[in-house]
Amino acid sequence: MKTPIIIYINERSLFIVSPDTNIPGDLPSFSEPNAATIADVIGKMEADALPGAILRSEDPKALFKQVKKYYVVFEAAGGLITNPNGDVLMIFRRGKWDLPKGKLDEGESIEECAVREVAEETGLHSITLGDKITETFHYYPYKGQKVLKHSHWYAMKFTGTELTVPQIEEDIVDIEWVKRENVDKYLKFSYQNIVNVFDRWKEQQ
Repeated sequence: MKTPIIIYINERSLFIVSPDTNIPGDLPSFSEPNAATIADVIGKMEADALPGAILRSEDPKALFKQVKKYYVVFEAAGGLITNPNGDVLMIFRRGKWDLPKGKLDEGESIEECAVREVAEETGLHSITLGDKITETFHYYPYKGQKVLKHSHWYAMKFTGTELTVPQIEEDIVDIEWVKRENVDKYLKFSYQNIVNVFDRWKEQQ
């Protein structure tokens, strides 16, 4: 499997890859980990006792299924939106710059979820859905549960004239159209999964 599966746990990366995949750095690596090793690695990363880890297997997808059993998985979708000037929309929520996204409602498609969440969180409705950029996975505790959020990210274009309206009940306090050359400055105050979305998006330009 060429593209590594990455789960972000407390802003640290848990890589799930094939044996021959090169991951730069010197993170601890575990080949064909059993259930006890998986549980130990996850527990230590959640407790900030590991800087990250690499789980290697001849079948990374099967290994990923094993890892997911330790979590409640929430499906979500969102968008990276550009306007006619090429600016990118970013939202400020809970002290970080983020992209609009939210959980999948029963009966809706991932694409419908992405467009709905963008509209609800930003107030923008003149949105054209583009290609899928990537998928990300990140852990967070929620009401006593260990949640793994599986987010589907789409490129979107804003074609209207309406002003942005932050969804205050979702803790969004600011929305900005950011010039492409300034995006990296904002990403210094963002999340690793959001940085990953921008990296994949830039590769597709």
